[in-house]
Amino acid sequence: MKSNIKILAIESSCDETAAAIVVNGREVLSNVISSQIDIHTKFGGVVPEVASRKHIEVISTVVEKAIKESKLQYKDIDAVAVTYGPGLVGALLVGVQYAKGLSYALKKPLIAVNHIEGHISANFIQYKNLKPPFICLVVSGGHTYIVYMKDYGEFEILGQTRDDAAGEAYDKVARAIGLGYPGGPKIDKIAKEGNPNAIKFPRANFHDETSLDFSFSGLKSSVLNYLNTMKMKNVSINNADVAASFQKAVVDFLVDNSIKACKVKKCNIIAVAGGVAANTCLRSTMIEKSKERNIEVLFPDFSLCTDNAAMIGSAAYFEYIKENFASMNLNAIPNLKLGER
Repeated sequence: MKSNIKILAIESSCDETAAAIVVNGREVLSNVISSQIDIHTKFGGVVPEVASRKHIEVISTVVEKAIKESKLQYKDIDAVAVTYGPGLVGALLVGVQYAKGLSYALKKPLIAVNHIEGHISANFIQYKNLKPPFICLVVSGGHTYIVYMKDYGEFEILGQTRDDAAGEAYDKVARAIGLGYPGGPKIDKIAKEGNPNAIKFPRANFHDETSLDFSFSGLKSSVLNYLNTMKMKNVSINNADVAASFQKAVVDFLVDNSIKACKVKKCNIIAVAGGVAANTCLRSTMIEKSKERNIEVLFPDFSLCTDNAAMIGSAAYFEYIKENFASMNLNAIPNLKLGER
């Protein structure tokens, strides 16, 4: 097999249209992202139909820019990769159809990538020498997993959310206290002004000490009940304290389960991935608690935490070397699970 495999990757699972050129799964030649945050902020969240239409408008421009910034030409590309799930079906279809057309026109292999595997692979870009096995905490707006990565592309799910994802809970709580969308960064910012011990919000209890699962629905409801109770009593609410106390409950849950997973698998590396990996409280708490147990913690650069195509190109490389190529019958799978093909 030839060396220096150059993959053109496309990501359009939600509200970012992205394209990147990645070499050998580790070196990023370009990583272009067209964000729709400003568009969806006025709606208080992502509107699927609006997202799909915007992807259609900009995808050609984004791909062309990625090629230009890489200083390569289309003929230099060895494969085309695309996110085919999970995500918003309309948004996914824009990327999938575009990638299929490009693959056919260039006569290059097509690689289908699971979006969650992409998030995990962002760490291979950040840490060039990182190799499995390791524990990975994947935490984003739509997903919360603790995964044991046995080998490239081989995963064992140790824990996952039973209801809301952590990022989803952030968005709902942010909306409840009037911060708006996107909730994660806004709660992280205002929480710095609050007391994380001001309000004791509960953590889910599964009555099973071995469980590494999560649940954030009850925590979200507890915050809403607190807000309603304070309003009924005509008591002023300190939004910073609410944000800090909520964030502490979420972060402690994520960190404690990740450390427990290391103990279960006798592993001393935790890689964190997904949009919530950019959260400053999660970063500082994970590093502090893991250091006490001689566990190394890895976080991707902020630009690699949120949705991007470089992470898709990295994950695609490990499928390329296994010759796991997709056909022109590839379709979007909005509910695709981690590890599924």
